[in-house]
Amino acid sequence: MIHAYDELYVKDAKYILAECFDYLACDCGMDVDWAAMLFVHSGYARLFGMGNPAVVAGMSGVELAHAIIRATYQDKELPEHRLSEHLSPEYWAGWALAEYQWSSGRDFSGIFKHVSMKDIVRMYPAYHEMDERRFCEAMEARCAVDDSVSRLKRLREYYGLSQSELAKASGVGLRSIQMYEQRVNDIDKAQAQTLYRLSRVLNCTVEDLLEHPMQQQA
Repeated sequence: MIHAYDELYVKDAKYILAECFDYLACDCGMDVDWAAMLFVHSGYARLFGMGNPAVVAGMSGVELAHAIIRATYQDKELPEHRLSEHLSPEYWAGWALAEYQWSSGRDFSGIFKHVSMKDIVRMYPAYHEMDERRFCEAMEARCAVDDSVSRLKRLREYYGLSQSELAKASGVGLRSIQMYEQRVNDIDKAQAQTLYRLSRVLNCTVEDLLEHPMQQQA
């Protein structure tokens, strides 16, 4: 299995993401799915998933949370981090998510399409005392369910578009869309302009369309 980044950073990465989600949920009172959305759309999820040392080892979880929030709410006043004797379910969820993302090599946006952050928090009672491999196995079973369906097709159907409607709206040829969805042609090798046009219509990032985004960034 191809891991997301060097194992050297994994322990720090887990501590950072755990503290980040704990702070956002417990100190800021933020809904965990909203926190996950901000994590992705701020661009920090992509950097974290690539193992950027400045993000997975060069800051604390609270500092990462501050950076995520300020990417959207520039002047928002942020609360102090309150230390607790007990680790929250959100802390465990961040820790476990970082482990799964590293071990699977999947990007965070792809993970959240299958399993929401709230779903991961709900797994806490059953999995927090188990070996992390059991959690990763459960996550992989859920994330791999739709792997027979291309990401492009899944996104198109999510927005209720036919192939011809997507072709008309994006300016990408109908035959090209059909070939990408059937995986006859590799969308990871599509021209940047093609990916950009599709992503604009489907309200997603270019990485969301790729079948193997982590390999693209290796």
